Amino acid sequence: MRVRKAVIPAAGLGTRFLPATKALAKEMFPIIDKPTIQFIVEEAKKSGIEDILVVTGKGKRPIEDHFDSVPELEQNLKEKGKNDLLKLVQQTTDINLYFIRQSHPRGLGDAVLMAKDFVGNEPFVVMLGDDLMRDKVPLTKQLINRYDQTHASTLAVMRVPHDQVYKYGVIDPGTEVSQGLYDVKKFVEKPAVDKAPSDLAIIGRYLLTPEIFDMLETQKPGAGHEIQLTDAIDRLNKIQRVFAHEFKGERFDVGYKFGFLKTSIQFGLDHPEVKDDLKNYIKELAKTLK
Repeated sequence: MRVRKAVIPAAGLGTRFLPATKALAKEMFPIIDKPTIQFIVEEAKKSGIEDILVVTGKGKRPIEDHFDSVPELEQNLKEKGKNDLLKLVQQTTDINLYFIRQSHPRGLGDAVLMAKDFVGNEPFVVMLGDDLMRDKVPLTKQLINRYDQTHASTLAVMRVPHDQVYKYGVIDPGTEVSQGLYDVKKFVEKPAVDKAPSDLAIIGRYLLTPEIFDMLETQKPGAGHEIQLTDAIDRLNKIQRVFAHEFKGERFDVGYKFGFLKTSIQFGLDHPEVKDDLKNYIKELAKTLK
């Protein structure tokens, strides 16, 4: 069965970015001129995804507004001949997006469970908004290609510094069945550094079979007293094979302040409107830091 649906959990409280997130969804924070969630949606589209469900919560209405049409704005840009800007605005409306609210945040696993009716009996992709990925082939498409080979759930993983493993779900890799594809023995959510089974961390892209919902419906709270998706995947792995695909492209973590700043600088250095000014500013700034 072809993978054509994606779920984007976006109901988190964004406490790492308080006080800004009291009134603004963190998924709407811009990297230069584009909200972070738009990068996720664009990755899905480039990967062949047709329908996207965004799981939102309190204070997340701006996400819906961003992907809605604004006739007055579009007409104004058209009348003023600002066709490039008009094209940018219209890019956010040519997408099959659906929204559902998670009234009480109970963890990532609970947010994914809310997509059960939307997904039905199909394989689907979960895409987390804190991770922006860059590669010649979008990471979501890489996972879909793996699924076409194995017809099994496949998670994206990436090697991280060993002293950072406690921040992630980590896999205990089994056999490398083909280059960069591992048959997983076990999944561990946020292990202690001295107990982590590997440095291969789950990085925010999951291709899952619909049987994951059976696991989530009976999953007990785990780390942080929340329903952890990693725990449910570990249980799924006991009844059907689950694989891990090692991502070799660029990953940008915008889920914490310094990561967001680094991402903004890196993307700014690639942005045609600001890259030259930003390079000059960094050179001048560097002189004052010596």
